[in-house]
Amino acid sequence: MTTAAAEPTPSEPSPAAPPALSRRRTNAVFVTIVLGLMLAALDQLIISTALPTIVAELGGAGHMAWVVTAYLLTETVSTILVGRFGDLFGRKVVFQISAVVFVLGSVVAGAANSMAVLITGRAIQGAGAGGLMVTAMALIADVIPLRQRGKYQGALGAIFGITTVAGPTLGGFLTDQATWRWCFYVNIPIAAVMVVMAARTIPAVRSAVQPVIDYAGIVFVAIGASALVLAIEWGGRVYPWNSAIVIALLAGSTALLTAFVFAELRAREPVIPMDLFRDPVFTVCSVLSFIVGFSLLGALTYLPTYLQYVDGITATASGVRTLPLVVGLLATALLSGEVVSRTGRYRIFPILGTGTTALGLLLMATMDATTGAWRETLYMFVLGLGIGLTMQVLTIAVQNTVPYHELGAATSGVTFFRTLGAAFGTAVFGSLYSSRLEPNLARAHAEAPGVPDAVVQSPEGLHRLPADQAAPFINAYAETVNDVFLWVVPVALTGFLVSWFLKEVPLRDSARAGALDIGEGFAAPDTRDDELQLARAVAGVMRKVEGPLTVQLLTECGSPLSAGEAWALGQIHWRARVKGEADLDAVASAHRIPAEVLEPAFRRVAEAGYAELDGGHRLRLTAAGEAEIERLTTAWRHWLDERLEDWDVRDPADRARLDRALDHLAAELLEEAEAQYVRTPM
Repeated sequence: MTTAAAEPTPSEPSPAAPPALSRRRTNAVFVTIVLGLMLAALDQLIISTALPTIVAELGGAGHMAWVVTAYLLTETVSTILVGRFGDLFGRKVVFQISAVVFVLGSVVAGAANSMAVLITGRAIQGAGAGGLMVTAMALIADVIPLRQRGKYQGALGAIFGITTVAGPTLGGFLTDQATWRWCFYVNIPIAAVMVVMAARTIPAVRSAVQPVIDYAGIVFVAIGASALVLAIEWGGRVYPWNSAIVIALLAGSTALLTAFVFAELRAREPVIPMDLFRDPVFTVCSVLSFIVGFSLLGALTYLPTYLQYVDGITATASGVRTLPLVVGLLATALLSGEVVSRTGRYRIFPILGTGTTALGLLLMATMDATTGAWRETLYMFVLGLGIGLTMQVLTIAVQNTVPYHELGAATSGVTFFRTLGAAFGTAVFGSLYSSRLEPNLARAHAEAPGVPDAVVQSPEGLHRLPADQAAPFINAYAETVNDVFLWVVPVALTGFLVSWFLKEVPLRDSARAGALDIGEGFAAPDTRDDELQLARAVAGVMRKVEGPLTVQLLTECGSPLSAGEAWALGQIHWRARVKGEADLDAVASAHRIPAEVLEPAFRRVAEAGYAELDGGHRLRLTAAGEAEIERLTTAWRHWLDERLEDWDVRDPADRARLDRALDHLAAELLEEAEAQYVRTPM
């Protein structure tokens, strides 16, 4: 790729470098972001182990799936809208508003006296959760310097993934030790602390570019997807499949989703650019991502129901008993990431993963009341192995093949399909569960007449019955969940067939560097900004570099400066460009260091003729200083070019965009302060 620098155009202003924060404040910001992400990730599945208890209290077993689906659908739409609103109004404000919306939803859900109110609360929660997740990811880029960003992003992704799958266990514990309502009330004090911390720690940063929001596309896909989920949920159970309502929903969803496609073809900044589907890698990965979300969230939603009704264990224990699935998932996700990082090959993993997922679902479809705990553990572990093998590589494969200008859209597109797959998976699992449960329970009532419905709906009440009375109902629940898993096997097999069409392209070094970030596998909603996605790739590469990069570059480019002197010149250059003037006291204040500690380094560059320092601590670069800045910027750009030289950018317009982005990153790397130089600039 070219190494020629390209000047930013007026339509693509150079973004300001992240504000210089002390290590203490940086960590405080990160903790705030983690709290927001944890709340949103935790509540995707925290309710799954509480669902049997909720059904026993509120009724409405047929609407169980909507407690999860409503959350996922509004979360999907929210991530698209809120990401744009963050660019318009500043991510700090949007982060705080999202937290308030999330708390409001938690209050409504926790106080619900009917399934309809609970579902409404969950929908509100999902809207807030989507905002928390997408702004949390973007805030990392706003406040964490590029050199340090890789480790923070990796930690954030891991926290998101682990928190997502730990939700059922915590939900079960709260249900057993307090009440299921505490699955929601527990959010309130955490969110309150988070909002206060955000107000005190997160700096206000706004995008230099005003985004264009594809309102038509968002409305069409949101209503179209919801109508399709309703048709799946109601068809054959609430209304016959040939009823006017179900047919209208199916026809309406088809029309709306078709309108979505046409809207995307005309939109300036579409939700999903349709030309992405010309890339077979993106198409295959989107289908597989949908199936992964479908299988993972669907299984984790209904496994606790099976374990509580059939095995008679507590809500807490049902959460713990799903951990083998999680262990298998994490094990193969880490293994596949390690192998991809070392070899650059990824195609085999979705093939093995979808095949293993189908096997795991088939094995779980054989479970019944006589299946021992160890066999159940093994079957769940196999399912986890399959999902983990598949999920880790999809984002990496897409980022490796799309043009630079579609990097952000493709990454968020894969995430979009996974979240949509989770919503549909939960709905399909729920529809199958409801349609099978009613006749199975009716048959059980015929075998054991006189057992009240209220007792049958409660796992605890069911297992207090005499064994001969309880057996028909336990078998009814076992058969119902078995049928659900059996009917989903074809979905996994479809993924297995599709995965053979995944084209393997040699991985870029930047993609291989990010292969071990397990958070990519769980696909937390992410930024659509191409340059921030490129910065993430660069940050992944930088994590593998040993020793201070500035020292290496100074040696390679033949600069006479020490690392501390280079940092001092960078500070003068950045402040003069962004603030209009450079002042030693301002530099010291920004880094929480007394000016007397920094002054020797700045005096030394002044004495060497690179800068001028007047008695009032005002600083400016001399011609020699500007030349050194140019030399260092060129060195950083050359370093970036070498690490990204395997990017195949053939389109001249796309090459120009990438060159401008690399120029911005080189300037950002020059302007950032490495912690060791701030502490000891001498």
